[in-house]
Amino acid sequence: MSRSQLRRPDAPQQGRGDDTGCSVLHIDMDAFYPSVSLLRRPELKGSPVIVGGGGNRGVVLSATYEARKFGIHSAMPMTRARRLCPQATIVEPDHEAYSQVSAGVMEIFRAVTPVVEPLSLDEAVLDVSGAIRRVGSPSYIGELIRARVYDEQGITCSVGVASTKFVAKLASTRAKPDGLLVVPQDRVVEFLHPLPVGALWGVGEKTEQELVRLGLRTVGDLAQIPVATLERALGHAAGKHLAALAWGRDPRSVVPHEPDKSIGAEETFGTDVDDPAVVRRELLRLSERVGSRLRAQGYRGRTISIKIRFADFTTITRSKTLREATDTSRELYAVAGALYDGLRLDRARLRLVGVRVEGLVDADGVDEQLLLDAPEHGWRDADQAVDKASRRFGAGAVRPAALVPREGDEPVRGRPEVPERPYFRDS
Repeated sequence: MSRSQLRRPDAPQQGRGDDTGCSVLHIDMDAFYPSVSLLRRPELKGSPVIVGGGGNRGVVLSATYEARKFGIHSAMPMTRARRLCPQATIVEPDHEAYSQVSAGVMEIFRAVTPVVEPLSLDEAVLDVSGAIRRVGSPSYIGELIRARVYDEQGITCSVGVASTKFVAKLASTRAKPDGLLVVPQDRVVEFLHPLPVGALWGVGEKTEQELVRLGLRTVGDLAQIPVATLERALGHAAGKHLAALAWGRDPRSVVPHEPDKSIGAEETFGTDVDDPAVVRRELLRLSERVGSRLRAQGYRGRTISIKIRFADFTTITRSKTLREATDTSRELYAVAGALYDGLRLDRARLRLVGVRVEGLVDADGVDEQLLLDAPEHGWRDADQAVDKASRRFGAGAVRPAALVPREGDEPVRGRPEVPERPYFRDS
């Protein structure tokens, strides 16, 4: 798949520029709360929508861009928002849905790099320096993530690509909505200096008023002031901090947050699928992938779950906890298949399926004799032989017969793929 195919046809074209050395990505969902709420209310797309409490004492949690044009913003009293835009539709928050979509988005990020620093449900900073050789340039990775977020979660995001966290965040803001902006290393100052001083990290309303009182309206104005002058006006720490930011200096590194220990994989179909045979074949493929990752990382797990997303983006999960931990692909598929059969979906149209294993323990600490009276040579030996062949000849060199493409088979997977990292947890 070409890079141009990764971009949605209707997505705005933003500045790409030279991304050499720009390994920090700031990714922010666009109007996250209303976007997720509208997944179940698609008839409201394109109209002013406000998410928040509908009572007289309610406040705005967020609003669509159509509503923001009327001056509506978060934390505004709902009574005032109604006066500004009486034609807006008010939607109650769905925090369970927000958490669910956020988890899916973060999973996409961690499939690219383990160095992910979540800042909120809908925002994170990534260090992709370790993924460049494997996946592609930082801007390409940003486009890949944008495509996957839209394809798998049904919402859009904006990406800032830069050499520091601070500049990357400003870039994602300038790229909104639904865009990507690269700030090349040698153009950071050119990018920063025209911005208002309020754009600097750490400048609140009171600090901004003080800077404007000093005649400093842009970042460029502030950059020309001696550090000692800023320190006298704002204090030693704040003055030194803002002087550094005005020249694009931000020493903060991306601090990864380790997710709960689990290993999983999921697949978004290229078109909605209603054939149980196709779904089961995908569950087998995913079970093979998850089992391989478990064994590569030296884990076994007790809780096996499946994730099902319907065509309308409704998502459900089902799980089963085993008496003993396992890492065999055959057992993972047996449980995943049984969980799917138990749903009795009757040709429901599915958008995505996933398999996940939780309750992980070190494989070395599991007594082989406790594993359901396993024979001396069995499925684990077969799995290990497949793993060995895959390491030598490439992934998929040996696979179950059901996964061998047959003449006339239609491809069911269509989203851009992040190359596999079988040794990485929770991708």
